[in-house]
Amino acid sequence: MSKKYTAILISDGICLLLLLWFWLALPSQLFISPTSYLVEASNGELLSASIAKDGQWRFPEANTVPQKFAQCIVAFEDKRFYQHPGVDLLAMSRAMRQNMKAKSVVSGGSTLTMQVIRLSRRESRTVVQKLIEVLLALRLEITHSKQDILKLYASNAPFGSNVVGLEAASWRYFGRSPETLSWGEMATLAVLPNSPSLVHPGKNSVKLIKKRNDLLDKIAGLKFIDQTTANLSKLEPIPGKPQALPQTAPHLLNRFKTERLALKNKSTRVTSTLNYDLQLEINSLLKRYNNRYRANDINNISALVLDVKHGTVASYVGNIYQPENKELESHVDMIRAPRSPGSTLKPLLYASMMNDGFILPRTLIPDIPTQIGGYSPQNYDLGYDGAIPADKALSRSLNIPSVKMLQNYKYQRFYDQLKKLGFSTLNQPADHYGLSLILGGSEVTMWDLAKTYMGMARTLNHFNDYKGRYNPRDYDAPGYIKGKNAARKAYFEAYETQVTSVLDHGSIWNTFNAMEELMRPGEEGLWEQFSSSQRLAWKTGTSFGFRDAWAIGLNPDYVVCVWVGNADGEGRPGLTGIDVAAPVLFDIFKLLPNANWFTPPKTKLKKMRVCRQSGYKAGEYCKDVIEELVSPAGEKTVLCPYHKLIHLDKTGTFRVTDACESPADMLHVSWFVLPPAMEYYYKIKNSEYKLLPPFKPGYGDVGNNYVMDMIYPKDYASIYVPVEFDGSRGKVVLNATHRNSDAKIYWHIDGEYIATTKNYHQLAVSPSPGKHTLTLVDNKGERLVQTFTILDKEKK
Repeated sequence: MSKKYTAILISDGICLLLLLWFWLALPSQLFISPTSYLVEASNGELLSASIAKDGQWRFPEANTVPQKFAQCIVAFEDKRFYQHPGVDLLAMSRAMRQNMKAKSVVSGGSTLTMQVIRLSRRESRTVVQKLIEVLLALRLEITHSKQDILKLYASNAPFGSNVVGLEAASWRYFGRSPETLSWGEMATLAVLPNSPSLVHPGKNSVKLIKKRNDLLDKIAGLKFIDQTTANLSKLEPIPGKPQALPQTAPHLLNRFKTERLALKNKSTRVTSTLNYDLQLEINSLLKRYNNRYRANDINNISALVLDVKHGTVASYVGNIYQPENKELESHVDMIRAPRSPGSTLKPLLYASMMNDGFILPRTLIPDIPTQIGGYSPQNYDLGYDGAIPADKALSRSLNIPSVKMLQNYKYQRFYDQLKKLGFSTLNQPADHYGLSLILGGSEVTMWDLAKTYMGMARTLNHFNDYKGRYNPRDYDAPGYIKGKNAARKAYFEAYETQVTSVLDHGSIWNTFNAMEELMRPGEEGLWEQFSSSQRLAWKTGTSFGFRDAWAIGLNPDYVVCVWVGNADGEGRPGLTGIDVAAPVLFDIFKLLPNANWFTPPKTKLKKMRVCRQSGYKAGEYCKDVIEELVSPAGEKTVLCPYHKLIHLDKTGTFRVTDACESPADMLHVSWFVLPPAMEYYYKIKNSEYKLLPPFKPGYGDVGNNYVMDMIYPKDYASIYVPVEFDGSRGKVVLNATHRNSDAKIYWHIDGEYIATTKNYHQLAVSPSPGKHTLTLVDNKGERLVQTFTILDKEKK
């Protein structure tokens, strides 16, 4: 091989290496500095922003550069930007002449492309670095359009203080997006990167105004604007100190921060599904209520609005944001915080029991003093109805019927049902919660609660879409990123539907109708007026100790959930769902469009003959029968247990048996008969209830042990009797009922006679601690025996 050929190979190799270096010298990502987190509304308006990790206000790169800024910055920094290949030789030669003449650097001659390279490298300004900038600028122009280069510059140029990039500067100095700036405002920003450490709002204002005005004259000379516009723009004031950025959805911003990687969102900017105007209106509404409630030391309030049809978040206010008052803990996102749900799970139990064939919509549920293994639930009004239709128990949010329903349904089954519905905070086994599960004995988040009710509404809305089948994706979490909900909807349609679901159409339909009957807060006339404008299914809840007040409501288009309380868990008198959360709920619905009611899923409802009095499936002795549309699972329910056939004498005055009356002379009558304990309270509130006629004089109620019942205590109850101030043990009041109002009851404890009662069967006694046997004997010899335990110490 000749030396000449070798020299050629070496020369070619060097050229190849230089070419390779030239091509690979430019990083695939020029800027790797951390950027601010931004949440925008669905219309692109900025809702909230947070400063970048390095303490700079630096927004992620925008998709476009405003035309005003492009014209201003090109006129000011690089007038031949669209003609040169990244390096302007004319500008560089001019700069060299000026610098040599002045014997100092008075002009740089750098193009916008070269400035982008310099901003990305942050190297000292030497001749070598200048040459590298020239080469990298040429390289950048090969693979990037002029618009791309302008975007890089606009996103990363310094604008003074800790402000980087046009968009951040626009918000910090003018409180608006750059697309809305005037020519004077845009010219002000365009001159800042030239010397941001020396000239920026709040510093050297005279020099800044001169630079801006000179630029306005220049762009007028280039015919971008006329001279009149330039002169008027010169009259605009320059901004003073930087402004705070919007904090309209700070809690959603923090949520996005924690979920960004899981959401596979590369940018720290997210365009959300939030309705901008609605978010502002709800923020304002909650602030007004918060100002009112703080007089009672109730410091926090939050609201979540979900768009049912799209499965997205329409408004997200995790708390009233008050960072200046740290003791208020307004930074806590109550939408994500686990809290006691109060009574808000009761509709889910009601729906589950209908879905599984335990009850019909108006099945009578016992409402009597109850003690179960030492657990004694109480109704909010401390009263009893004896028996109440299930839908009325739900609309009045009565605790005892709910506990009785859960006892029948089994708390383990309901626990599993809640898991299927997606409640993520049930971290303990079912036995840990027990029957208190239905009264707020667990913790849930507003997110899970609203998601579940949205899933029920979506299921009912999709009845026709899926031809009566079910889509399990209806219970998916709502989306809050714009664009992804479209993919969700497509997935809903493509997903294979199923024959069954966690809750069937009929059960959901009946549940929403029962929830519509809830008593509304405030003056009757006010809420009647509101009721005429919208139909809503809604429920309130109050946790033990008045720590949490809830209200959740829905129609086919929206789910609204409201929580009021203190983030630190402090309870306050009057902190109830009906008093403080429900008014907020209804005011939010006033901000939303009216919606029609749900379409009845008629092919998924079954007409059933139902006993009007008991709400059970009609039996052979039920005379007042109505037809109801119920879930097909209603076929599994039992026949009415309360209508019985009784035998009266021919006058219809007394009950008789064949021992005292010939069957031929008897009247055989259907009679509505409740158990004695239920009857005791039921007859007080239901004047139409007819007591059983007495037996014919001289003939006892032989063999009928259904005449007496204990109201309190129930069998196997555990009772703690407080000690009085004088140190003596207090008394427990025993309460019994008898069908015969004239009957006498003889009371015995542990075989020892205590007293006799007639008509009104109550007795105050003071048994010693330990287990006791209570025996009641009436004047006909009927006996009732049960046990109870007096505790030495109160159960914790």
